[in-house]
Amino acid sequence: MPFVWSIGTIIGPAIGGTFAQPAKSLPSLFSPNGIFATFPYLLPNLICAGLLTVSIFFGYFFLFETHPDMQPWSTQEELDNTTAETPLLATAGATANSDGVDLRADSYGTFNEVEIDEEKQWMVNVDGSSRQASIHQESPHYINRRVVQIVIALGIFTYHSMTYDHLLPIFLQDDRGADRISTSASFPFNIPGGIGLTTTAVGVIMSFNGLIALFIQAIIFPLFATWLGVWKVFVLVTLLHPIEYIIVPYIALLADSLVYPGIWAALTIRNFTSILAYPVILIMLKEASPSPSVLGKINGLAASVGAACRTVAPPLAGFLYGRGSEIGFTGLAWWGSAVVAIVGAVQMFWVERDRNKFATVRSLARCTHHPERQRGRSDVVHIHVVEPEEGRERI
Repeated sequence: MPFVWSIGTIIGPAIGGTFAQPAKSLPSLFSPNGIFATFPYLLPNLICAGLLTVSIFFGYFFLFETHPDMQPWSTQEELDNTTAETPLLATAGATANSDGVDLRADSYGTFNEVEIDEEKQWMVNVDGSSRQASIHQESPHYINRRVVQIVIALGIFTYHSMTYDHLLPIFLQDDRGADRISTSASFPFNIPGGIGLTTTAVGVIMSFNGLIALFIQAIIFPLFATWLGVWKVFVLVTLLHPIEYIIVPYIALLADSLVYPGIWAALTIRNFTSILAYPVILIMLKEASPSPSVLGKINGLAASVGAACRTVAPPLAGFLYGRGSEIGFTGLAWWGSAVVAIVGAVQMFWVERDRNKFATVRSLARCTHHPERQRGRSDVVHIHVVEPEEGRERI
């Protein structure tokens, strides 16, 4: 599903950019006085509505019903013994802008397989019985300090990542300010506008952005996860997040010949940090779970926090961008997101690291396979045998 989502992020902007304002972009096919001139964004919406209709058609006629009560061949005995332990798949995209993620899955928002192994400590007597005083009783509560800190980190990341996706097309299309002299006395706070690109150009850029994200997710993420490990990747991208917001508004000050290289560089940095951050946070969240039986509750908590952050991010970012336009500094909204990212970088130091669990990422891209590195670790159990008579301990 994440792979299909990534493909959609390429096709969707291409449709919007190509068919928006068709009376201007395709004057040979659409009349300047027709309905598509009056409603310049009608055509891409009609195309999307048509695609949804096709999807509904195929879903209704070709998808099999999986609910046991709706299957005519099910017997009453089969219905009585049915349990609903497998949840519906969440629409997990390549970034935090997805609608949710199921922590019980093995992909964690990517299309790479992730395995988590654990080291355990057992204390037993010589006869093999457990030592009651040394048994670690897991808390019945699914919320612990580490879970809370990682959920907060996920919420902060979701917020500023959503503001980036909201601000980028606005900034790309916003009229370029007349005063673009970077040597002004008010630099670096003199950015009166955006880049001034057309809707078609923005659609092409967003499509290439999907290609960059697809490459990083398929190739770069498993390489870095194998090379550095989940925790170090989390630290790296969290510290880099503020940079991706600080640099974007200054693309408007570049010479015309450097605008597109600046856009590609900014998008590459952004995709690198966001694509790597999302799955490693989810992996850490699953590692922090006190028991597999509470993953569903932790999943619901993380999804709720993410949804709340996605709800407040666009209006706040839009307000800051509008206010920045009034004072001649459209970078205000971007720098506001950078401040939030800096808060996330500081909050990172309160996230406890679990040193007893190890994540192995197996890439689907064959060219990145390292069998000796991706073989993974088996669960390790350290058994401490205690001899009560002599008070000695043997491992």
